[in-house]
Amino acid sequence: MRYGVLNGGGVQGGWNNLLAVIPGGSSMPLIPKSICDTIEMDFDSLRAVQSGLGTAAVIVMDKSTDVIAAIERLSHFYMHESCGQCTPCREGTGWIWRIMKRMVTGEIKPGEIDKLLDLTTQIEGHTTCAFGDAAAWPVQGLIRHFRHLIEKRAQFSRSCIGICSYEIN
Repeated sequence: MRYGVLNGGGVQGGWNNLLAVIPGGSSMPLIPKSICDTIEMDFDSLRAVQSGLGTAAVIVMDKSTDVIAAIERLSHFYMHESCGQCTPCREGTGWIWRIMKRMVTGEIKPGEIDKLLDLTTQIEGHTTCAFGDAAAWPVQGLIRHFRHLIEKRAQFSRSCIGICSYEIN
């Protein structure tokens, strides 16, 4: 993956400034730099790290990216674009987005990270088409690899009580 990223546009600030890559378009789980350092960009290798090639539209995020806000933006897209035919996707994408929106500002309550992860697994594989999976997987990747940032932001937000401005990454 490193070779492909560096030769396909690179990372602003160089490879050491890489935060994460979404290897297969917006519907795939992201993977952090630590995995990107050594992984091959093929179906089997990405499946082994719980991601995938999807559309192969590689999204590269450097350390200036607010990864929580980036995934929140994707969750908003999936909520907006849901056709509404099946309940898990119609209702679930809205729930995902509302929780993600609170994660951006650190306003989540203890236990909500696990509730969100559980919600995504209830949507995944339970919809008429693969759109529900596409909405769930980016959030699962965020929680899997960047849970510590979500928790740190929530802890900071609770200690600030609305008087602090912050950027945690």
